[in-house]
Amino acid sequence: MAGDITLPESLTRPRAGRAAPSRRGRRSATPLSEHAIAWVLKGCGLLSILTTLGILAVLLIEAVGFFREVSLADFFGDTQWTPLFAEKHFGIWPLIAGTFLTTAIATLVAVPFGLLAAIYLSEFAPGRARRILKPALEVLAGVPTIVYGYFALVVVTPILQHIIPGLAGFNALSAGLVMGIMIIPMVSSLSEDALHAVPVSLREAAWGLGAGRLTTIFKVVLPAALSGIVASIILAVSRAVGETMIVAIAAGQQPRLTLNPGVPVETMTSYIVQVSMGDTPTGTLEYRTIFAVGVTLFALTLLMNILSRRFVKRFRSGGGR
Repeated sequence: MAGDITLPESLTRPRAGRAAPSRRGRRSATPLSEHAIAWVLKGCGLLSILTTLGILAVLLIEAVGFFREVSLADFFGDTQWTPLFAEKHFGIWPLIAGTFLTTAIATLVAVPFGLLAAIYLSEFAPGRARRILKPALEVLAGVPTIVYGYFALVVVTPILQHIIPGLAGFNALSAGLVMGIMIIPMVSSLSEDALHAVPVSLREAAWGLGAGRLTTIFKVVLPAALSGIVASIILAVSRAVGETMIVAIAAGQQPRLTLNPGVPVETMTSYIVQVSMGDTPTGTLEYRTIFAVGVTLFALTLLMNILSRRFVKRFRSGGGR
C-alpha cells in the first residue's frame, strides 16, 4: 500500500548479546519475593508470640511452686504483705492498692494535660508550631525513668512538703505526679494522631450547620476520634502500671493497704525490684513471691488490654455511637 513505512532490519532485530525480556520471568520473580517477605513477617510475628509464651511459662512455673505453699485464700484474702518478715503474710492487696493509687494519680495528670495538648496541636497550632512542639513534647518519653524518680524525690517532694504539711519524704503523691508527666507524651501524641486523622469534611459539615469551633471539636471531632483516644489512654495507663524506677525511688517500699497519697506505699513492680536485688536466696518461698506478683501484674495488664481492644472495636464498628 502507498504510504507504508518499512523500518530497517537493524531497528527491528534484537541486538546481539542481549536477550529479549521474558514476561514469564518477571511474573514468576514477583510472587517469589512477595512470599519471602511474607515469611519474614510471619517469622517476626511468631518470634514475638514465642517470646510472650516463654515469659508466661517462666512466670507460671515459678508461681505454681509458690501457690503450692501459699493458698489462694491467703493470697487474695489477707490484707498484709510481709513475706520477708519473721511473721509472714502473703496478702497481695497492699501491693495492688499501691499500684492502683500511683496509677490513678498519674492518669489524673496525664489524661487532661495530654488530651488538651493533643487538641491544641491538632486544631489550633499552626503547621510550623505543630512540627516543633510535637517532637519537643515527645522528648519527655525518652528521659530515663530513674531520672524521673530522682526528680520526684529531690525536687517534687520538697515542694509538696511546703504545700502539704506532714507529707512523708516517700509518698505516692509525688511519684504519681511525676509518673503522670512521664506518660503525657503517650496520651498527647497518639490522641493527636487520632484527631488529625478525622476527615476535614466532618468539620466542614459542622461549620456549615452553624457550629462554632469549640462545639465542632467537642461534639464532632472528639467523638469521631474516641477509639484512638481511648487506646492511647489505655496504653498510658498500662505503662504507668508497669513503671518501676519512679515508684521504687520516690514512693517508698512500705506495703500498706491505703488510699492516702501522702504516705509511703509499695507497688508490685517496686516489690519485684526489692526482692531481685540479690539478698533473697534463689528457690525459696520468698524468692517465688516475685513470680506470684509478676503473674498478678501480667493478668492486670492483660485484662486492661482486652477491655481496651473491645472498647476500640465497639466504637470502630459504630456500635458505641
